[in-house]
Amino acid sequence: MLAEKRQQIIMKQLTDRHVVKLQDLVSLMHASESTVRRDLQELEGRHLLRRVHGGALLVRPRNDEPDMATKTARNIQKKKAIAKFAASLVKDKECIYLDAGTTTLEVIPFLKDKHVTVVTNGPKHGEMLAEQNTVCYLIGGKVKRSTKAVIGSIAVQTLNLFRFDKAFVGVNGIDTEMGFTTPDPEEAMLKKHASELAEQTYVLADSSKFSEISSCKIIDLNQADVITDSLPDTAGSSISEITRVYCCS
Repeated sequence: MLAEKRQQIIMKQLTDRHVVKLQDLVSLMHASESTVRRDLQELEGRHLLRRVHGGALLVRPRNDEPDMATKTARNIQKKKAIAKFAASLVKDKECIYLDAGTTTLEVIPFLKDKHVTVVTNGPKHGEMLAEQNTVCYLIGGKVKRSTKAVIGSIAVQTLNLFRFDKAFVGVNGIDTEMGFTTPDPEEAMLKKHASELAEQTYVLADSSKFSEISSCKIIDLNQADVITDSLPDTAGSSISEITRVYCCS
């Protein structure tokens, strides 16, 4: 099989699955490990993928961020499992921060019977919390067009009125060198500040976020615990940098 054809197959696998294992590619293409490694190296040189231990990841633009509808449709069952575990950590009479995002949104139904106060920068989160009679404060600021999250300097100032027992935030990437990242600098600033105001910060992220890097750093890996569905093979040394990782599967 010609190198061009092999590389087309590799990119098709990455497009469909986001991450591929070296051994799976070897079996699929009936090629040697050294041949596939050369293909991966060449594709990485063209900035089409990122090699990791045992395989490769699809490279996405670091400032790329899907809209709310697209995010909501992804990994729904994984998000629900993560959300259920996150809610189990919340105790009565606590004040928590619930970041805008599709995984944190799934936490809300599991808070229904808890006597808690929730602060959020998600308008949809606030609406759902109010409908189920959970005490909620929606912070003010600029509404982001794509995800509808409230961000900006006014939002940061409003956040200063509160102190949190726990903060639950979403991220777009988890990487050893860059830590927790997101594409938007204003949103990164808000997530960081919420973490600083909390006794404990939990990052809610499905396994696809490991080894991803977005353009804006939020905090270091050792500054938050992670709740995820499972640990992918590509997580690598990132795991050792995180204080605690809770897997829901």
